Formats: sequence, C-alpha cells, structure tokens
Amino acid sequence: MDITGRKLFVKALQEEGVDTIFGYPGGMVTDLFDELYKQDAIEVVLPRHEQGLLHEAEGYAKATGKVGVCLVTSGPGATNIITGLADAHYDNIPLVCFTGQVPLNLIGNDAFQEVDIVGMTRSVTKYGVTVRDRKDLGRIIKMAFHIATTGNPGPVLIDIPKDIQVASGPAVYPDKVEIRGYKPSTGVHIGQLKKGYKLLKAAKKPLFLIGGGVNAAKANKELLELVERTKIPVVTTVMGKGAIPTDHPYYIGNSGMHGRYAANLAVSECDVLFSIGTRFNDRITGDLNEFAPNAKIVHVDIDTASISRNVVVDVPIVADAKLAIQRLLEWAEPQKTEKWRACIAQWEEENPLQMRRDRGLTPQMIMEGINQEFDEGIIVTDVGQHQMWATQYIDLNEKKRFITSGGLGTMGFGFPAAIGAKIGCPDKEVICITGDGGFQMNIQEFATAMCQETNIIVCVLNNYYLGMVRQIQQLFYGKRYEATCLKRRKACPPRCKGPGEDCPPYEPDFVKLAESYGAFGKRIEKEEEILPALQWAREQQTPVVLEFMIATEEIVLPMVKSGNPMSEMILK
Repeated sequence: MDITGRKLFVKALQEEGVDTIFGYPGGMVTDLFDELYKQDAIEVVLPRHEQGLLHEAEGYAKATGKVGVCLVTSGPGATNIITGLADAHYDNIPLVCFTGQVPLNLIGNDAFQEVDIVGMTRSVTKYGVTVRDRKDLGRIIKMAFHIATTGNPGPVLIDIPKDIQVASGPAVYPDKVEIRGYKPSTGVHIGQLKKGYKLLKAAKKPLFLIGGGVNAAKANKELLELVERTKIPVVTTVMGKGAIPTDHPYYIGNSGMHGRYAANLAVSECDVLFSIGTRFNDRITGDLNEFAPNAKIVHVDIDTASISRNVVVDVPIVADAKLAIQRLLEWAEPQKTEKWRACIAQWEEENPLQMRRDRGLTPQMIMEGINQEFDEGIIVTDVGQHQMWATQYIDLNEKKRFITSGGLGTMGFGFPAAIGAKIGCPDKEVICITGDGGFQMNIQEFATAMCQETNIIVCVLNNYYLGMVRQIQQLFYGKRYEATCLKRRKACPPRCKGPGEDCPPYEPDFVKLAESYGAFGKRIEKEEEILPALQWAREQQTPVVLEFMIATEEIVLPMVKSGNPMSEMILK
C-alpha cells in the first residue's frame, strides 16, 4: 500500500532509531511537523534560531554518539543552518539535516523562500540532494544516514520539496543501501602500518601526535594501551584532547598555536612523529617548512584526501584510527624512551604552563575550580580565549568528556551545543565554558534551555572584550583595539587603548538576564568564591549562569604568531 512522503519521512526516522529531532517550522515543512505531531517516539526540540538548532544537534551527536537530526524550512530557515553544517563538516560530526523546499514546479522561478540550499552547502556537506521523485525518498533517507555515519563522519543534507511530502509512493523503507562510488575505508594496509611501526621502533625520540579522529573512533582505551606498552610520549591537538587522560605520565599536553611549551618543542625535536587522526591544519603546524624538521612522519587517517595535503608525510596509512591502533597493539613493545622523556620533563620545568596568581581572579583558577568540583561530566566550550584556557587547564579522563568547535572555530557554538549535550545525556552534568562575546551570539537559546529543563552550568568568562582578537591587537597591532571592546558606545572617544574609569557600564547584566528567563545567576570576582559558586550551581534545577570577572589584560600564553615555526613561542 502506498503512503505519503510525510508518513514515510517519520517512518524512516523511527526505523533509524531517532529519538530526538531539532526542528524549526515554516511553510515548506508544516506537513512534516504535522506528521511528527501524531507520534510519541521522537521528541521534537524547538530552538529559537536555526543556527542554535544545528549546534544543539552537534552537541547531541558528540555527547551520545548518535546522529544529530535536524528539520528546518526553506529559504532563510535553510540558509541559517549553513554555519552549523560547516562546523560539523570540519569536525566530522554525523548529522542528517532535512530542509523544506518549494514545490518542484516552482524551483528556479525565484519563488517565495526558494534557495538552492544543496548548491550553497555542497562544499560543507558529505552529500546533499533535492528529492525530485517520491519513489526515491526512502532510498535517499537511508543513504543519508549511511553516509553521515560511515567513513569520515559528517553532515548530509536532504532537500524535500513540499509536493514530494504530500505525494503518495512506496511505503517500504530499505534495510540497507548500496551507493556506487562511495566505498569508505574499512581496513588497514598492513604493509604500510608495519613500515610505520618499523620507523617508530627504531626512533630515539619518538612521539605520538593524536587528533580528534581518535576520539571520533572511540579508540581511547586502545590508545592508552598502546602508549603504556610502547612508553612513547603523547601530544594532542585541541580536538584530540581527552584521547588519553590528561594526568597520564606520558601525556605532555596540547601542541600548536597555544600549545604547551614542552609539547611544541617535542614536536620540533622528535625524530619520528607518528600521527593519528589529525589533518595537520595551520594551527598545529605553523610554518610548514619548520614543522617537525627532524622527523620522519607517519600519518594514519581515515580520509585519503587529508594525507599529505598540508604536510607531506613519509608513510601514509589510510585507516580508521581504532582499527589501526588495534593492529599496532599486536606488535607493540616497550621502547627505551627514558632519556627522551627526561628531556621533555626538563622543558616542562623550564617553562611550566601557569598564570600569575597575584593579580586577582584568573582563568587558571576557574579551570582548577571546575577540575576540583567535577570528577565527571561533559565540558563544552565556545570559541576564543576561554576555549584555549580550557584546553590548557581542564583535566579529562574516561568519565569527563570535552566538546568544542575546532576546525571552523565557531563563536556561538558552546551554549547551544551544551544544551544539545544535556538533552542527549540528561543524567550527566554539563558545564559550558564560554566568553561574554560568544555567549551573546546564540543567547536566545536560553529559552530552549529552560523549555527543555536542561540544568546546565554556564561559566561566562567576562573580560569586556572579544578577547582573542584583542590579544592579537595587543601583541601585533600596537594596542589599536578596534571593534573588540564590548562596552564601547557611540559617545566613547574615537580611539581607545583600553579600559579606564570613564568607561560606560557593560551590557547586558548576565545575572539579570538569566533571572529574566526564570533561571539563576551569580557574579564571581574573587578566587575564594569559585568553589562555593560551583557547588551552589550544582544544586539548582534550572540552567545557571556563573559570571566570572577576569582582567581584560589576561592573554593566552604560550602563543605562536600565525605562520611562524612552532618552536618560536611568545612566553611572557
């Protein structure tokens, strides 16, 4: 018996085990929402903006390991999700996003709220298609879930015209799908892996560089075993943080633009760099001519296109991170790395990662308070200085997860992603670390947080500025703070070198803002207030905003100027 496209849409979601869909209604998806209304298996989450919707789906997907599913209308509803799609694309987050579209006979006629969303998003999705025949709908949806979750995970977009939604067609939803030309890697080239391991075994200064691919592959347990067997030290990218417990004796820290001094020197001085699950972007490599100049480089990645794209490697290995590590464990033996690790320890002693403690409340103190108060949970950050301080100072282990925006660096990601993480994992505590700039980019999602009863803790580090850009202006642009002061008003002098007594008040008042939504807020200005505030926040049954007042002058160190070698760090 034939059924309508809208009925098959809901049937397909149920067959895929979808329990949550993040959706914002509009004229071209009203039929799909009407069908969702008739069932109880799938919860519909209504955000307050489509960009927030996508980030909530990302947080949900990252926290649960499931596919994040989205539904928005045509035109502006569709264009508003592009930033989120790009973010998911660069961080390999599995999403299936459905957009409504005008009827087939109106496509190409500049109809009301018509856009070519498939064309617009082609470069930031794994696959995108407009459904043009009702009989293809089931197969296309099945393809979407398959593509989103296999190989290198990522977002898929399915554009469904309104007439396809109401047209009758086959009721069957396929159990599997064969896609010509799409054959993601499912094995590992043993010869190449042995070649890479042979280099590693012969090295005097071996180093593992671990990226987000290890976390995506859920290979944390296998990586820990490999490191402990081989006794080889480890550095991570920002997205790789948490792949190994941060208190492990072989873990050095993050490398890159704001990486630990010892970690960056280890990359610069190692003789074999065995990298797993990283794209070697510019934030990790700096000057390509000076990246790991003494090392033979082995690169394991599931994406063929990522290998030797930025850094030409000596041994390329296309493989899933977990599978590659499992095979390495069959050969892994202890190596004599004592002198090498002692050298790294000396670098750490020369320039430890720490901030001054004699100038009031510092980001390090805040992160240490979170470490002390939370043994487990999900830490979600926005993008900016606070993100880098979190990657430097937050402790992670198998009970404490870390979610952030890495590849695109999307301000406004953190708060909605934390909401999505809490929706997906209601029994886990979720802490959002954000800045006063990033928080305001999707602050309307406070209504979503309240309506979904997500008692997340939002830690806002308020320095009155767009801190990361201000830091660059301070160090490299003669302290010309253009368009970074969030206190600035029209009546302010045309040029300003920083905050003073005559500055206008800051807006908004984040504590009162939280209260206006029916939530709670508290302002923290002293170190001794950190732990009591966190403890108080944990007791509340609504979202809580903790506004930490930090000095405008605080900057993230170490720092490598863009394009410079990673060994050339600004330390003071």
